[in-house]
Amino acid sequence: MKQTEKEVMAMSNSSLVTYTNLTRNHSGRRTQPITKIAIHHMYAIWTGKQCADYFATTDRQASSNYCIGYDGDIALGVEEKNRAWTTSSNWCDQRAITIEVANTSLSGNTPVSDASMKALIELCVDICKRNNIKECTYTGDTSGVLQKHSWYAATSCPGVYLGGKFAYIAEEANKRL
Repeated sequence: MKQTEKEVMAMSNSSLVTYTNLTRNHSGRRTQPITKIAIHHMYAIWTGKQCADYFATTDRQASSNYCIGYDGDIALGVEEKNRAWTTSSNWCDQRAITIEVANTSLSGNTPVSDASMKALIELCVDICKRNNIKECTYTGDTSGVLQKHSWYAATSCPGVYLGGKFAYIAEEANKRL
């Protein structure tokens, strides 16, 4: 289903953002309505600002709509009206707001901080509300709202820790919706 110009224009970015550095690494306007949220781990111990700055300056064909730092700060790297280059899947990236979340360790199960998790849940709620997603579902496959990068590419992303928290994220987001 192709979005109308009015629907695309109605898209807004989160007011939770504390820093913006827009990258050129995106495909331009989405061709699909926002119905998904793809959560990734950075595999970096960075602030949201550092992540957005990286995407804005790299020659790698990679980006995300939002970056959440280890301290819970939220940066905007690609406006929601545009398709970020995050999951290696045009199908997913056209439908999903994509979020990179910083780790607190690059060994073991690559955990994220409580501040990052809190910010992630708040951002998921905000995305759902602004995009008329009534329930933040995690089904374990692509039919749910929450999406894993590993479903679309040969990667361990979103990592052991964050990947194991998708049901919790959906449950906590739905308490607030």
